[in-house]
Amino acid sequence: MTKLSQVSLVFDGKPVIDQLSYSFPDKGIFAIMGPSGCGKTSLLRLLAGLEQPSTGNVMRSHHRVAVAFQEPRLLPWLNCEENLKLVLSEVENMPKTVSYWLEALELTEAAKQLPNTLSGGMQQRLSLARALAFGGDLLLLDEPFSALDRPLKERIAPRIKAVAQQALVILVTHDREEAELLSATVLNCIGTPLRALEKDE
Repeated sequence: MTKLSQVSLVFDGKPVIDQLSYSFPDKGIFAIMGPSGCGKTSLLRLLAGLEQPSTGNVMRSHHRVAVAFQEPRLLPWLNCEENLKLVLSEVENMPKTVSYWLEALELTEAAKQLPNTLSGGMQQRLSLARALAFGGDLLLLDEPFSALDRPLKERIAPRIKAVAQQALVILVTHDREEAELLSATVLNCIGTPLRALEKDE
């Protein structure tokens, strides 16, 4: 279980998250939805351990965390294949290969290309492939489909759903259709600053 207890986060004197409490189970897919600026990305960063709460506690039973950020954050001097190899070198027993993940995210033909030669959608897919390949028991995705068209989303969604059988997946999205594609539990952000997460009825 990953649990937030009375968590607040303040940036430059401005509250972003205010006394938020919520418990996530060990597995499943949750889609966090809400208006821009309500604290969704900040919440992901707290869950990833990239930010520390100003007050309150984040307790996480998940030990291996993978993140796909809004910006792809690829290593520009490495090609697609090498960006994935870097991650897979840290995965014990490497159950799935670089070629598997390139094919899964439809990047096989771009294997030798550098990130700056890829379209925005391809960069996003490589970032997602890297997070999925890294694996772990907590996968955090910030707008993972924003640069992809509907057919691509439909083809990639099963890869994420498969991961959720053994891990907790939390994504931020503005698109309800994306949540539906992933059969995700939708959590609506309440308040600005963010003070509660409310399940869709």
